[in-house]
Amino acid sequence: MSLRKRAYGQARELTPLERLGVWLGTRKTRRHAGRLEGKAIGDFGCGFEARFARSHLAEASSVVLADVALAEDLKAHPKVTALEGGLPDTLAALPSDSLDLITCISMLEHLWEPERMIDECHRLLVPGGRLLVSVPTWLDKTALEFVAFRLHVNPSEVEDHKRYYRPRDLWLTLRGAGFLPSHIRCARYKLGLAIFAVATATGNTTS
Repeated sequence: MSLRKRAYGQARELTPLERLGVWLGTRKTRRHAGRLEGKAIGDFGCGFEARFARSHLAEASSVVLADVALAEDLKAHPKVTALEGGLPDTLAALPSDSLDLITCISMLEHLWEPERMIDECHRLLVPGGRLLVSVPTWLDKTALEFVAFRLHVNPSEVEDHKRYYRPRDLWLTLRGAGFLPSHIRCARYKLGLAIFAVATATGNTTS
């Protein structure tokens, strides 16, 4: 399986439409992330500039960034552990129960094995830690492909998509990783074009 060569936002400036999508996702993520003072954060599939994590570097105790490529200033930051390479393989060296918050925003659809990714996130979260996930729906597939292939806006990003989701699909993936039903919330947003999930680790390994 080939590894994508560039992280999101690495090769060019984002279009206004892409910036709107990033803003909506970041706004939703901040709403569910809670207070991050002194927290250990993992931003996986964060994009070249890691916009969400970058905005919280001052308050977080530490930040793990993972993507195929990361900006040099982020890699040099004393609070940042930078992991460049394929996901979820690059996460294997991280210690279990080490992160308070993990974000996987608009990245699961780019993986051939998203279940392995969610398994790793469950392993890395401390009890009470949160995983925030955003994925596109099958309804969004039509809109994304129109913009990418008809309007020629970043077609390579959509060509890299491996799957689309329904809420039950994402719920099952989270449940399969060990998150308990009472600690999983999945809901549509972005006018129904995407799904946002919040899953809280309990330390209970019962499957």
